[in-house]
This record gives sequence, structure tokens and C-alpha cells, in this order.
Amino acid sequence: MHNSKKSSIFARNLCFYTFMMNEEKYNFVKMFERTFRENWDLPAVSDYGTDVTLTYGQLAINIEKLHILFKECGIKKNDKIAVMGRNNSNWVAVYLATVTYGAIIVPILQDFRANDAIHIVNHSGSKLLFISDINWEGMYLDQIPKVLAAVSLNDWHPISLALDPKKINYEAIAEKFKKKHPEGYWAKDVHFDERPNSEIGSINYTSGTTGFSKGVIMPLNGLAGNIRYGFEANLVSRESRHVAFLPLAHAYGCAFDFLACLAAGGHTWFIGRTPSPKILLKAFEEVKPTIILSVPLILEKIYKKMIVPQIQKAPVSWVLKVPFLDEIICSKIREQLMQAFGGEFKQIIIGGAPLNPEVESFLRRIKFPMSVGYGMTECAPLICFTPYDEGAKLYSCGKPLAGIMEVKLLNPNEEGIGEIVVRGENTMTGYYKNTQATKESFTEDGWLRTGDLGQIDEDGFLYIKGRCKTMLLGPSGQNIYPEEIEAKINNMPYVLESLVLQQEDTRLVALVCPDFNEVDKDGLTSEQLEEQMEDARKQVNSELAAYEQISQFRLYSQEFEKTPKKSIKRFLYTSMVK
Repeated sequence: MHNSKKSSIFARNLCFYTFMMNEEKYNFVKMFERTFRENWDLPAVSDYGTDVTLTYGQLAINIEKLHILFKECGIKKNDKIAVMGRNNSNWVAVYLATVTYGAIIVPILQDFRANDAIHIVNHSGSKLLFISDINWEGMYLDQIPKVLAAVSLNDWHPISLALDPKKINYEAIAEKFKKKHPEGYWAKDVHFDERPNSEIGSINYTSGTTGFSKGVIMPLNGLAGNIRYGFEANLVSRESRHVAFLPLAHAYGCAFDFLACLAAGGHTWFIGRTPSPKILLKAFEEVKPTIILSVPLILEKIYKKMIVPQIQKAPVSWVLKVPFLDEIICSKIREQLMQAFGGEFKQIIIGGAPLNPEVESFLRRIKFPMSVGYGMTECAPLICFTPYDEGAKLYSCGKPLAGIMEVKLLNPNEEGIGEIVVRGENTMTGYYKNTQATKESFTEDGWLRTGDLGQIDEDGFLYIKGRCKTMLLGPSGQNIYPEEIEAKINNMPYVLESLVLQQEDTRLVALVCPDFNEVDKDGLTSEQLEEQMEDARKQVNSELAAYEQISQFRLYSQEFEKTPKKSIKRFLYTSMVK
């Protein structure tokens, strides 16, 4: 097929998708105009652990005040506004105020270092920066010369600015708000300017595991596509209660805990602290969420702490092998786990990284309502998902979102494994100020290259096999997927996490971070720990092909550095075994 014909087909498909999502029902800005009007008196957002709860009406008033601030600062349509800080109701107000004003939001992950945040603010050309006080430490206005003002997310005070402070302090904005709305601001007054879904809504910088961040240009269409799926799959409703502990600056949490939930009229509680299992379980008990979004690490930690100690005890481990009796034990464990998560949720959705197969297998065995999805920042983020009660398959991340996303494999090998490429409603238009990376990310006929390897079964379910960049070659050219080996190692006693890397002589080495809490609890000496690790290596090798054998476990004394979605930054460690 000629390239011109391919381009024509891609353009026609793109027009079809854009036309679908530009319907009035799913116009991004109008969805939020409607939700503020229709849910004015209902609770919208709460900062968990504080007495802060805002109704939709109160949140709409904060947005209107921010619109006044933007105007005072001279912000125009398509200007960029950056926001950086932990999850809270003020973060949400800045995001929605920016997009409904006609500007472009630039969310910055709160875990980025100051120099990375400075680069993103400068690269994006942001004119305003809303930032938590703690994130501002180490930053100065002269480092971000295009920024007119930095405003605190804690209490709206100007931190640093190149403008007259009298124009944008909280009291001045409140006074201008009163003059503009002398009779008050009510549901009937909520009106946002028209914005077609084809306009840019956000530039979201990736947290990437392989190097520098890139700015993902996301049209409002992509944001609306995820909300639409949330509606159609009944993931959100007016009765929704969410506990948002994933960072809002990451596409996954932003799309469903925040945007979809609020568009539906639901209520979200934001966790502004590091989400340890102890904090989360307490929040689940109090809020009783209706659906839970999580990364695998959280569920795996709860599994290890709550379930593994029970099923390893002699009576229970024996009963689990006996037909019929095992169902009684499984039912009790399921009920205990359900109550730990609040007891009223429909399902837990796992995304952001692969779920440990042993954990997934056991949860399926006890009929725990959990499903794994697949997405990426470049798709805002959802690509594939099948709800738990609609036939989700073990180890699969579901089917492509019907009517929204398409998926196929490039150059599959004899095992049917190939690079996953996608297109559809949720897809980015490119990387900001990076034409080369944009060109490399799309095929000639317009499919987005994910960089992931996968298989698709006869029913259309997708199975992730690893990253293209992390796939290793065995001594005779065999494909080795380190993530699959790491999952086996991570199931071994006294192992917290691991990384499988390849030496120049093609031998595989595993960097292993021990679970020192378990080591200390059992009183192991250094020599005993090394013996345990060697036994674990032999056990893992007994389950692997000859070309996948691990030649050595090298103990690593601290947890690996991770992205905010808890994927290990693999590129930082590859040189350690060369």
C-alpha cells in the first residue's frame, strides 16, 4: 500500500473518532458545566484527614475566583498554567479552572526534583505556577523567567511574583468576585466558554522509566474519551465514592478518581500523604469507596501482609489443597479482604504496571473482584480494560475499549508476540516541542507505538509480555522477558523486589532487594540470608528455560528508585552488571 493511501485512511479514521467525541454529550467543558449546575449542593471533594469538604457549588466558586485571577494576570486562551503538589481540593480547582478558562494545564508530579520541575515549567512556557509550599523549596522565580507568579496551593498566597502583589492576593480577588457577582454566584451562573474537544487540554510530562520526560499533548478529546468509558462501563455515578491516593498529576488517577468521578456527580476523598497500606486501609474503612484504583505495589503489599501469613500456616495450607473444604477458607479470606477495602466497592482496578501472577492467581481463586487494565500517559491513559463481572481473563489486561480504542501487534514472532500499537479517541497528538520523538512514536499509517510487547488471544484479550526496550536476547537469540522472571523472584521468601539484568557475556544477573522486615523478624544473620537467596535462585532456575537461568543474585541494600506510578527506573541500574 502506498504511503499516501495509508495517510488517507488514517485521516479518515481520525475524523471519525473526533466526530464521535465532539457530540454535545461528551464535550469536556460542557460536561463539567453540567455537573456543577446539576450537583450544586452535593459534596464534591474532601481532603482526607482534614475538615475540608467542598460541595460542587463551593468548588465552582473557587473556579470562578481563579478565572478572575487569571484575567488579572493577563492569561489568554491556550496559555499554559502549571500545577505541582500533593493531591488536594485546591489542585483540582486549578486544573478545572485552567481548562474551563481556555488555557492548557501542565500537571507536574509532586515527586519530581526541583530542577526537573523547573525544566518542565520552562519547556512548557507556563505563565503561572500553582505549587505547594514544600515543593517550592529550592526554586526561585528567576529560574522560571516566563512565570508571572507562583501561587501557594496550601492557602492561595502569592509565593513569588513579577506582578503587583495587590492585584492577585486572596483579598483582592475576593473583592473583585463580589463586584462581579453582587447577588452571589449560583448554579444558574455557571457558564464556561465553548471549547471543542479538538483543542489541547493538557501537556502531561511522562514519569518514564527509561530517561527524560516528554510532554504529552493531550486534546480534550482524550480526556473526554476516558470519562465516556467511565460512564459506559458504570465505573462512576452520582453515588460514587473514591479514595484518590494515586498522584493526580499522573493520567491514571486524574482520569477516574478525579475527572470521571466529578463529571458523574460523585465524591472524591484526596489522600495528601504517602499512601502506606496502614493509611489506605483506614481511609477505606471510613469512606467505604465504591470503586478503587490502584497500582500493583499497593495490592501486593496488602496481600503479603494480610494473606500470605494466613495461607502459609500448616492447617490452612493443608485445607487449601482439599476440594470443597478449600472453598470455605477462600470464602473467609475473601470476606476479610473485602472488609479491609471498605466492604462496598464493586471492583479494584489495577494499572500502571504488571500485577504479580501469584497474587492475581490467588485473588481470582477466592473470587475477589479485581481486574487489570492497560494504558499509558499518551492515551490519557486507558487503552484496554474488561470489568471483573464481564469475563475478565486471568493474566490479561482486557480488551480494547469498544468504540474508543483499537489495538494490534506489529511484526509478531512465532509465539504471537509483537509490539503493541494503538489508535483512537484517547490518543495524544504528539510530544510538545519534540517533533523527532513524535515522528518515532507513530507508524506511517498513524498507529501509536506503545513500546510494549504483547499477545492477543482468539477472543481479543491482550496480554502484556514486557517492554521492547527491556527484552533481552539469549545466547542463541531467544527472547527473554525480564519482568516475567522478576515476578518469580519476587515470590521467593525474604525478597522485596528484584531486577533482572544482562552482562556483556549474555549471562543474567538479578539485583535483589531483601525484605529486611522479614529478615529481622526471623533473626537471620548475613550468612543465613545469603544461603536463603542462593536457595531462592536455584528454585527460580528450576522453573526457567536453560537460556533464562540466573547466574547470580546480587543483594541490593535499598529499594530501587521508582517513578510515581511505582515502576522501577530500570535505566539507572543497567550499568551495575556490565
